[in-house]
Amino acid sequence: MPLMIADGRHRTRAFEGAKASRQGAIGMHSHSIDTELRPALRGLRSRSRWMHENNDYAKQFLRLLKVNIIGPAGIKLQNRATNKRGDKQDEPVNAAVETGWKGWGQRGICDVTGKLDWLDCQMLFIETVARDGECLIELVDGFPNRYGFAIRFIEADHLDETLNRQLPGGHVIRLGIEFDPWDRPVAYHLLKNHPGDLAGFGGGSASFGNSHRRVGADQMIHAFLTERVRQSRGIPWSHTTIRRLGQLDGFEEAALTAARAGASKMGFFTKSSPDVGAEGNTYSGAEEEADGSVVAEFEPGVLEELPWGWDFKEFNPGYPNGETEPFTKLQLRGVSSGWGVPYHSLTGDLTDVNFSSIRQGELNSRSAWQVLQAWTHSIFHERVKTAWLRNAMLRQAVALPLAEFERVNVSKWCPRTWGWVDPVKDMTAFYMEAKTRSLARLLAERGVDLYEEIDAMADERAYAANKGIDLAAIINSGGKFNATAS
Repeated sequence: MPLMIADGRHRTRAFEGAKASRQGAIGMHSHSIDTELRPALRGLRSRSRWMHENNDYAKQFLRLLKVNIIGPAGIKLQNRATNKRGDKQDEPVNAAVETGWKGWGQRGICDVTGKLDWLDCQMLFIETVARDGECLIELVDGFPNRYGFAIRFIEADHLDETLNRQLPGGHVIRLGIEFDPWDRPVAYHLLKNHPGDLAGFGGGSASFGNSHRRVGADQMIHAFLTERVRQSRGIPWSHTTIRRLGQLDGFEEAALTAARAGASKMGFFTKSSPDVGAEGNTYSGAEEEADGSVVAEFEPGVLEELPWGWDFKEFNPGYPNGETEPFTKLQLRGVSSGWGVPYHSLTGDLTDVNFSSIRQGELNSRSAWQVLQAWTHSIFHERVKTAWLRNAMLRQAVALPLAEFERVNVSKWCPRTWGWVDPVKDMTAFYMEAKTRSLARLLAERGVDLYEEIDAMADERAYAANKGIDLAAIINSGGKFNATAS
C-alpha cells in the first residue's frame, strides 16, 4: 500500500518497494526490453542449451512440455467448412482437406530436410521455443513435393541480434528484425550460415564472411511468448531457473565429494616425537616418500601397524547430513515455480502429497498446459495449415477450387486431453455442465469430436447388429452381459 507523504520535514517514498535496501537485493532498471536483450540474448540462450543438455531436471521439463502440450498423437486437425448456405458441415470438403493434411504430414514431405514427420515438427517446435526462447520456421512455397509446400526450421542464432540500424521510409532493424513505423515485423535478416558452425561445415561469424538474406514476414513464423511491450525477441523459458539449478548442481557436487571422503575414513599421520626419522627410529612397514613422509594405501579390512613415533588423526567430515534434503527441495520448488510445472511431476517426489493436493495440483497444471496448447496451435499450426492449404489447392493436391479457399479454410484444433483425476466427481460435474452447455463444445474441450464420435458409434452398432450382438445391452450391463449370436 502506498505511504502518505506528510510534509517537507518528513519526506518518504510513496512506495516501500522503491527504497534501496541491502536486505532486499532487488535490482532496478528502466531500459526497454530490446536494450536488455541485446547484450544478454546470446548468453542466455547458450546457458539454457547447456543446462537442458546436462541437467536431469531440465531434460524432464522438456519431456513434460512435449507430453502435455503436444501429446503422443500431436495436436490434430478437424476441418470445419460449412456448405455455401452455412447451415451444415460440408463433409466431403472437410474429408478432402483432412486426408490431404494427413498425407502432407508424412515423413519426408512436410519439412525441407525430409527427416521429420508432422509429429516430429510439433515436438521440435515446443522444445525449441522453450529451450531457446523462440522458434523460427520458414514457410517455403513452391517446394518440390506434390503439395508445393514445406516448412524449414531455422535456429535462432541465424537471426542476427547485432544487426540494428535505421532504414529509409521509417523502417528500423532491431535485433535482426525489420519493423515498419507501426512496429509491425516486415522482414527477418538471417545469417546464411550458422555463426557457431566450424569453417569446414560452412560456418562463419556475423563479422567475417557470413552475409544476410532477407525473408519477408509473410514467409516466416517467429514464435515466442511476449512478456513486455515492443519485445522483438524471445527469452528462454528457463531464464529464472538457470542460477538456481547451477547452485543446486554445485551443491550436489560438493555433497557427493564430501560423502565419498567421509565414506573413505581418511586421516593424517602426525609426528609425536622429535626423534621420528632419526637413525634407528625408522619404520619399514609403510612406504615413504623422498622427504620421509609416510604413504599408506587404504584397502577394506586391512589393518597396519603405525610407524614408531607417529599418531593417526582421523578425518571424518560427517557430511552430507540433515540439511541436504531440505535445501534440495527448496531449490527444486523454486525451479518448479519458475517453469510453471508441479514439483511432484518434475522430481517424481510424492512424499509430501496426498490425493487432494495432487488432484488440485494436476488441475492447475492442466489449465496451464491448455493455455500453451491454445498458443501453440494459434501461432504455429494455424499458419502452417493456411499456407499448406493454399499451395495444395493451387496444385490441386487437394482437389478444390482456389476461389473457395476462404470458405474451405476453417480449422478446429484438437489437442491431447487427460483422464479423470477423480472419475466419480469429474463425471458428475461433466453431466451437470452438459445441461447448460453444448455437448459438442464440452467434448471438444476434451479433444473429442462429437460428430466423428456419433458416426463411429453408429458404425460400431451396425457392425455388432450384423453379427447378432446387442452392443448397447453390453454397455448398459457394465460388461456383464453374455451376448449370443441370433
